[in-house]
Amino acid sequence: MNESGVTLLELLVTLTIVMILASVAMPLSRLSAKRTHDLELHQQLRSMRAAIDTFKLEWNCDGEILVGPVCMKNKLTCKEVTSVYGYPKSVEMLLGIKLTGEEATVRGATTRRYLRNLPLNPLTGKADWVFRCYKDAPNASSWCGDDVYDVTTPSQETGLDGTKYRDW
Repeated sequence: MNESGVTLLELLVTLTIVMILASVAMPLSRLSAKRTHDLELHQQLRSMRAAIDTFKLEWNCDGEILVGPVCMKNKLTCKEVTSVYGYPKSVEMLLGIKLTGEEATVRGATTRRYLRNLPLNPLTGKADWVFRCYKDAPNASSWCGDDVYDVTTPSQETGLDGTKYRDW
């Protein structure tokens, strides 16, 4: 008799090979996902910090002295949106500032934006960023609320490089 089919031994060998391949692929896929989250977090932090730096350059003031070019052209608005250190008073200032001075009348631009929207934190999927004031210590656990000097994630997890995401 010539019967065709798969023996139990062939089936077990095939299943063993598939399980070995799957056990190798799972850690690699987790590593790839973590690497993607790390890159996205770096990109979001970089874009928000660049927006803060650009705001500081344009709206800078040193106490009562107006230094930044946009600040000097919009003196009334400058005092409302800028802290004494020249940083935005809140993250909403990065999303749009109504211009009142000569720049609004000359250019016709009435709003200045530094971010289109507050980006989502890739680790949590929400816009739950932790802000730091200019006068806060680097490891401050709470935000003083006076200005937005720096931004980081609330996550206590560790990145691929071994450092905590919160310290980035």
